[in-house]
Amino acid sequence: MQTLSVTLIQTDLFWENPTANLSSLEEKIAALPESSDIIVLPEMFNSGFTMNKSIAEPMNLTTTKWMKQMAAQTGSLLIGSFAVKEGGNYYNRLICCKPDGAYLQNDKRHLFSMGQEHLTYTPGSSRLTFEWRGWNICPLVCYDLRFPVWSRNVGSNPYDLLIYVANWPAKRANAWNTLLKARAIENQTYVVGVNRIGRDGSDLEYRGDSVALDYLGEPVCMLGSAEVEKTVRFSKSELADYRQKFPALADSDDFTLHC
Repeated sequence: MQTLSVTLIQTDLFWENPTANLSSLEEKIAALPESSDIIVLPEMFNSGFTMNKSIAEPMNLTTTKWMKQMAAQTGSLLIGSFAVKEGGNYYNRLICCKPDGAYLQNDKRHLFSMGQEHLTYTPGSSRLTFEWRGWNICPLVCYDLRFPVWSRNVGSNPYDLLIYVANWPAKRANAWNTLLKARAIENQTYVVGVNRIGRDGSDLEYRGDSVALDYLGEPVCMLGSAEVEKTVRFSKSELADYRQKFPALADSDDFTLHC
C-alpha cells in the first residue's frame, strides 16, 4: 500500500477502571467516521499509568479479548499498552492486534524509575519491528522516547513509521514535543505519538499534544489538549523519494546494542 491511514485516539482515562475505559474507548472507536489501517491508543489505556499490580491481567483475558474484538470489527491494527501479569512478573506490555485475532507484543524497555515503575514492572529485552500492509512499523512506549539508540532506524531492520504510546505529564510537554520531532528527523521516518489528557489518581496532569509528524519533523496533525480522534494519511512514495534524495541514514554509525 502506498498510503497508510492511522487514527490517533487522544482521551482522558478512568483511574484503575478497566471496565469504564474499555467501554468508553469502544464507543469512540465505533463512532469513527472512516476506516483506518491502524488505530493507536495511549499507554496503559485500560487503567492509566499505575503501579497497582492488582490491575494487571494475564494475557488473553478481558483486555486482550477486547482488543481482538475491536480489531475484528474495524479491520484495523489496534495498538496500545496495558499491565500484564505473566510468570510471576509484571509488564507494561504493548500489543499490536490484527483483525484476524493474531497479535504481536513488546514490553516497555525503559521503565520510568522516577515514578517507581522499575520496582513494579520488568523491562523488555527486545525491540519489535514488523510489516503491516506493506509498511514497516516500530511501536514503542512512552519513556522509550528519551533514548535515541533504542529508537534508531537501522539498516538491518528498518521501519517507515515509528509509534509511541504514552502517559506523558504536562509538566514535561516540551520534552515530548521536541523529542518526537527529533526522532522523526534523525530516523527519516513518519512518527505518531499518542498521549492521554486529564488528571490521574497520582494527581499528574496530562495535556495530550498527540501528534503525527512527517520525515522532516513537520506536523501532519497536532491534537492539542482536546479529547479527540483524528485520522491521518502517510505516503510511502513521498517517504522513499525523500530518503533517496537525502540518504542521511546511509551515513549512520554502526553500533551493537547490548540489552
